[in-house]
Amino acid sequence: MQRRQPASICFDQSVENAREQVLKVLPGHDAVFLVGHHKVDSEFLDVAGPNLKVVSTMSAGYEHLDVPEIKRRGIKIGHTPKVVSAAVAEIAIFLMLSAAKRAYEGRAALEQNQVKPGPQWLLGQELRGSTVGIFGLGNIGQAIVKRLVGFEVKRFIYTGHSRKKAGDELGAIFVSFDDLLKQSDYLVVAAPLTNETKGLFDDSVFDKMKKTSIFVNIARGQIVNTDSLVRALRNKKIFAAGLDVTDPEPLPPYHELLKLPNAEIIPHLGSATIKTRNDMSTIAAQNILHGLEGKPLVYPL
Repeated sequence: MQRRQPASICFDQSVENAREQVLKVLPGHDAVFLVGHHKVDSEFLDVAGPNLKVVSTMSAGYEHLDVPEIKRRGIKIGHTPKVVSAAVAEIAIFLMLSAAKRAYEGRAALEQNQVKPGPQWLLGQELRGSTVGIFGLGNIGQAIVKRLVGFEVKRFIYTGHSRKKAGDELGAIFVSFDDLLKQSDYLVVAAPLTNETKGLFDDSVFDKMKKTSIFVNIARGQIVNTDSLVRALRNKKIFAAGLDVTDPEPLPPYHELLKLPNAEIIPHLGSATIKTRNDMSTIAAQNILHGLEGKPLVYPL
């Protein structure tokens, strides 16, 4: 009797009607390679059937996966953390600088022939001598701090559930969430999306920040209440924002955020480099191969 060869399938979220197509071709496969944030829930798993042994997502985040339910069914789960840290840290610094230096406003002035050279025109903020706050000092947060050292930042602070050894090694100071808001000249969100962080940055939070502060989000859009952020930027509660992620995502063309001159926004490009995406796809594939061969996954959940 011939032994059945394991079968795997790759799903790309960018395909139109992706959910319908996924469920249609899903049954009978031993492994699933997720490109994008396809929701893997009970419906997905029921349709997949008993053959499914490994789910591997080409992403660091995994809020699209019902991890408890997948594990309950004895299915192995892999993701691709750490490998994205360098690229996302670079995007964070790019957004910090672009927002602080008012790059979007400068480009708009050029396009509208409204450049007004002078000592007081389009003044921005500096990283030199600033306090940089990190909300979520994980792999990406640490990578950001390491890359900012050369900018003569005065002080790094961070918050989370507890003080971290990595923070001590980087010279970063553990503070309360309120102190992070009040003291940060730049506040970078680098935490995962959880029930605890969802919608956390609302009106009450932006009210506590400095009027000169720059808010940067390279984590997940849903951590921020979008209406609150629009109000904070429009009413000059904060100086500017740099966003790689938004809610909704992508933003519709005429969204209020896109009309604000003090918002630097890019369409979730954090890990979008040739090297990082190659590394992510390789690790996601290795997770599947290891899982099917009964070996430990490279990065298991």
